[in-house]
Parts: sequence; structure tokens; C-alpha cells
Amino acid sequence: MNYEKIIVISYSGYKGEERPKTFILYGDEINVIEIIDMWIKEDLRDKGRKRFFKVVGSDGYIYRIYFDENNGEWFLAKG
Repeated sequence: MNYEKIIVISYSGYKGEERPKTFILYGDEINVIEIIDMWIKEDLRDKGRKRFFKVVGSDGYIYRIYFDENNGEWFLAKG
């Protein structure tokens, strides 16, 4: 899977960065209008854990973004 690091403003509840509210993509600020789906992928080899979100952006497009819990960064999933 290809990915690109992005800046995300997220809702932070008692668990920390829980869900995305807005993200910056190519200099444009895109608000998350709706979260269509959420899922978690865990990699037992490196103990990695990623929280994926399929979202509708304010620009009308659907995006798959994820939060990498190991390094605390957000990414846009491509492909």
C-alpha cells in the first residue's frame, strides 16, 4: 500500500487521537463530513497498530486515512 504523511486535526478524547476532524492535503484544508467506516490493522511482527478511517471530505471525495499508533502520525492511504 502506498501512503503519504498528512497533518490531521483530530478529536482527542480520553484515549488520545481518536478520530479525524480535518486534514491538510496538498495545502488544502479538508473537513471530515462523515466517517463511513473504521477498522484496526495490527501487525504481529513489529507490534504495529494502525487505525483506519474511510471518510467523506468537504470537497466531496472519499479518502482512506490512518493513524499509526507506533509513531503517532497520520497518513493518507493510496491504492
